[in-house]
Amino acid sequence: MNTVNRRGALKLAGLAGLAATLPACGRGFGGKSGGGNGAVELNMVWWGDSARAGKTQKALELFQSAHPDIKVRTEYQDSSPYKDKLVTRFAAGDPPDLMAMRVDSLREYAGRGALLDLAQHGDKLDLSGLTDAARALGVVGQQNFGVPSGLNTVGYVVDKALTDKYGVKIPDGNTWSWADLAAFAKQVTQASGGKVYGTNFEVWTIANLIVWTRQSGEDFYTADGKLGATVATVTNWFATVQKMRAERGFPPAGFIDPNGGASPAQSYLAKKSIASQIIPTNNFLNYNKVCGGQLQLLRMPGETQGTRRGQSIDTPALWSVAAKSKHPQETLTLLNFLVNDVSGAKAAGTTRGVPASQAVAKAIAPDLEPDDQRATTYLTDLQNEKLPPSYSYPIGASKLTNILKSISTEVEFGRKTPAAAATQFVTEATKALTA
Repeated sequence: MNTVNRRGALKLAGLAGLAATLPACGRGFGGKSGGGNGAVELNMVWWGDSARAGKTQKALELFQSAHPDIKVRTEYQDSSPYKDKLVTRFAAGDPPDLMAMRVDSLREYAGRGALLDLAQHGDKLDLSGLTDAARALGVVGQQNFGVPSGLNTVGYVVDKALTDKYGVKIPDGNTWSWADLAAFAKQVTQASGGKVYGTNFEVWTIANLIVWTRQSGEDFYTADGKLGATVATVTNWFATVQKMRAERGFPPAGFIDPNGGASPAQSYLAKKSIASQIIPTNNFLNYNKVCGGQLQLLRMPGETQGTRRGQSIDTPALWSVAAKSKHPQETLTLLNFLVNDVSGAKAAGTTRGVPASQAVAKAIAPDLEPDDQRATTYLTDLQNEKLPPSYSYPIGASKLTNILKSISTEVEFGRKTPAAAATQFVTEATKALTA
């Protein structure tokens, strides 16, 4: 049945208090309105900032010029309220036609019949330009419920201005290990007299732990939607960070304000309080701007020492089509434009990552800003290598970030040992994925 009812929406969101926000006429992002002038109106929603909205609008103006019979009404939110408002729209029976879908929510929506199976619409949607790994990001079983809005991965950035200032050599980003990172970070902190900490990254960011888990020879999420990370692997993750913290290469407990803002401009890297960190590669341009232009983009540590590679090709979000869209054919036409139109991709830039189509990515590369070209080359090189697959996140995966964040805070302040914390995480994460 192609619906997400009120009860299903509550379970989908995993938010006990959401019922109060779902009035009978609630529409979250806003209500429907007629297209006017006989045009079909589509509603397209995503999360992001005004800069992304401006670039998206430029691309859509090109689309609407080519398709005057289709009007696109767009709405966007900051990432935090986006998930709740999307649930509200579905619960009210008013889903958007085209939406940005979180990778940790795809199976939840797909499992309730809320999304269109794109695999059945190859006549309208050409995905031949995507690699197998890129196409797989939206696949659940034998069906396809999403197309990457762009491709990215994680990378390690180092502020060369700071390392030059304190006379610390940057490790070889193609061969360095986690031990090399620890030694480098300790040197920076010592050389700066404690004014700058050598490194910091979010211990509770699932994407970071996924890389570590793969390098340990495991899949964080398995192909059949289970937790594959073992207690031993998660213990080592916590212990590695705590060792760097004890050596003062990593900031002390409480130094990083978890509510201090997530934008590049608000980062501790921009404040020159740390010298290196993990970032999504599609944000490299913005980070480099606010940090003074001397960031070096390295691969993740441990890629040549681990049991296998940890990095993979991923996406910041997927484009999904509502199964109950009243205009599925026009929505697929819009989605095909977003995936395959070179002019549209040039207008949109890489704010959502490198275009999923290899042909489109190659075509727009010469027109990108130098930092975007660097990030694109980084990802293109990875796509030419043998990497582990990325599986669609299982139902319940959206709960794991908060679980990991809470538990990692206990480790940070010494209230739990890495082993105890890892045992608790695996127990709670397994329960969340089977609830």
